Amino acid sequence: MEEQSCPRCKTTSYRNKHLKLLVNVCGHKLCQTCVDVLFTRPSAACPICGMALRRSDYREQQFEDSIVEREVDIRKRIVKVYNQREEDFDTLKDYNDYLEDIETIIFNLANKVDEDETKRRVETYKKENDKQIKKNNSKLSQEEAFLKASLLLERQGMDERRKKLLESEQDIVKQKKKEKESLINDLIYANVPASVVIARHVHMKQQQEEEEKEKKSFFFSEKSESTLLVNKPVIEAPLFKYKSPDVKWFGPTPPADINIDNEGYLNHIRSATPAEQAGGFNKVIACRRALQEAFDCMFI
Repeated sequence: MEEQSCPRCKTTSYRNKHLKLLVNVCGHKLCQTCVDVLFTRPSAACPICGMALRRSDYREQQFEDSIVEREVDIRKRIVKVYNQREEDFDTLKDYNDYLEDIETIIFNLANKVDEDETKRRVETYKKENDKQIKKNNSKLSQEEAFLKASLLLERQGMDERRKKLLESEQDIVKQKKKEKESLINDLIYANVPASVVIARHVHMKQQQEEEEKEKKSFFFSEKSESTLLVNKPVIEAPLFKYKSPDVKWFGPTPPADINIDNEGYLNHIRSATPAEQAGGFNKVIACRRALQEAFDCMFI
C-alpha cells in the first residue's frame, strides 16, 4: 500500500497512524488538521491550484487514487443535472446518445479537456432544463424514500421472525425442563415401578409430537393439494429420446475413448485426483479434450 501524505504539512501516514486525508472538488487533498487551519475564515484558496473553496467542499477521501476520487465526485454532480431516463426519449438510440454525451462531459471535466467549454455547456443545459431536472430529482428522491421504507419494513419483518424463532426455541427449552421435572417428581412420589412411569412419559411425548405434526401438515393436506392440482392443464408430449450430437471436425477425427485407453495415449497423462473423480472427471476425458483441441481446425 502506497504511503499517504499531506501535500501542505508533509505529514505521512508512517509518522501519524491516525492521518485522515480530505479531498476537495478540484481533486486535491489535505489532512484534516490543515483543512481546519486553512478555513479559519469562511472561504480560502486551494493550496495546490488556487481554486476558491469553502469548508463544505472538502470531504473524506474514499479512494487512494486522486484521479478516481475526482472522477467519482464529478460523476455525482453531473448525474444530478443529466438525470433523464429511458422513458423520456422516443427511441433507444436517442437515449444511448444522451448517455454517451454524459460520459464525454465527465471525461472532459475529469481529465481537464476543454474544461471551460464543457462547464459552459453544462450550465446552459441546466438553465434550459431547470424544471425537468428538478422534477426528475424529486421523483428520484421519492423512489429512494420508497426503497428505504421497503428495506426498513423487510428488516423489521426479519427481526420479528428472528424474535419469534428465539421465543419458540426458549419455549422448547422450557417445555423440556418442565417434562424433566415432571418425570423426576413422578419417579419420586408415584407408587408404581419406575419403568411404568417412564413408559407413561414416553407415550405422552409421542402423543404431543403427533399432534404437532398434524398441525404442521394441516396446510399441506390432501384437500389443499387436490385444490392446487385441479386447475393445472395436462400437457401430452412424446417421450424424450436422447440423440447424440452431430459433431463436425475440421481436422482428423480424435480417437474414441476405448482407443485412447488401449493405444497408449494415457502413458504421459496424470491420474485424476479423488476430488476430480468425485466431480465426474477422469484422465480419459482430459486426454480426449486435449486431442480434440489439437486435431480441430488442422485443415483450415
